[in-house]
Amino acid sequence: MKVLKRVAWWSAGAILLLLLAGLIAYWSSSNTCYERKTVARGNLMKAIVYCEYGSPDVLKLEDIEKPTPADDQVLVRVRAASVNPLDWHYMRGTPYVMRLDAGLRKPKVIRLGVDFAGTVEAVGGNVKRFRPGDEVFGGRTGAFAEYVTVREDRAVALKPANLTFEQAASVPIAAITALQGLRDKGEIQAGQKVLINGASGGVGTFAVQIAKSFGAEVTGVCSTRNVDMVRSIGADRVIDYTREDFTKSAQRYDLMIDTVGNHSLLECRRALNPKGRYIMVGGPAGRWIDPGPRALNAFVLSRFVSQDMRMFLAELNKEDLTILRDLLQSGKVTPVIDRHYRLSEVPEAIRYVEEGHARGKVVITVE
Repeated sequence: MKVLKRVAWWSAGAILLLLLAGLIAYWSSSNTCYERKTVARGNLMKAIVYCEYGSPDVLKLEDIEKPTPADDQVLVRVRAASVNPLDWHYMRGTPYVMRLDAGLRKPKVIRLGVDFAGTVEAVGGNVKRFRPGDEVFGGRTGAFAEYVTVREDRAVALKPANLTFEQAASVPIAAITALQGLRDKGEIQAGQKVLINGASGGVGTFAVQIAKSFGAEVTGVCSTRNVDMVRSIGADRVIDYTREDFTKSAQRYDLMIDTVGNHSLLECRRALNPKGRYIMVGGPAGRWIDPGPRALNAFVLSRFVSQDMRMFLAELNKEDLTILRDLLQSGKVTPVIDRHYRLSEVPEAIRYVEEGHARGKVVITVE
């Protein structure tokens, strides 16, 4: 009995300590917003900043200090950027579990955007791969701005010569997610039957084309208004989900890339071959931990069935950007762009993407 009481007291104490630590972390979490007005002097640039989590209304276009490249960095004059679901998740701070890294009460990093394309304006003393005037594209936090600095060995590569800055800016996160999902997690092989659920979105339009470049037979799932577009980018078959449920068809697939998560895992499993693979690269976004439970369910389910079911997060890197550059330059992959917005219109652009009906990518032109 004494042992049980001791365990109970220790457990209660541990819980109280965790709660106290959480409260301290919550109230002490802050950002540099209070400094930006006094720091910004002289050499300025325009950028989208946000000091609080919330709707697109929290985003402001302001003058902030223009960055200076370190010895291992390049300074890029941003000509275009693009919007990803990642941006509005960070803007809203949802699912809430992500705030453990992004900041519990306020965003630690007040800059938004990742995908960019532009011209190298200056390079650090140790940079060898790039020189001023080079046209590049890549990924770096704070891309909704006139300038970004990025390390030479990180996610930056020479822009394909046949692409505009807007097209190149639409590539990084979405195309790398599609590539890594198909190649690394899906282990795609020529001749396989591949289904892309959400084929008209940012990741989906790249996934259709990249899967075709691997020699797969591709089926795309989308809404009625996007059927012709998905067929035009190379899908062998297109399913209009308003008229047909692919999980109830007799067709079975070797690999499924799911960017939507609008069917249960058991329903998706029925559409797979016995050794098929289900790769979730998106899904319903909840306020707390979704799509965490779906990822956990996929992991558990894989232990008991013959199919491999999993979720993954892409990793931006220069090697895969180079692979994509070659695919883009050869014409095997072409970005699909829905709408263009100006830098001052980033809130409207994110609001549109958040609605979930964008066809391909939404890009930001930085004048």
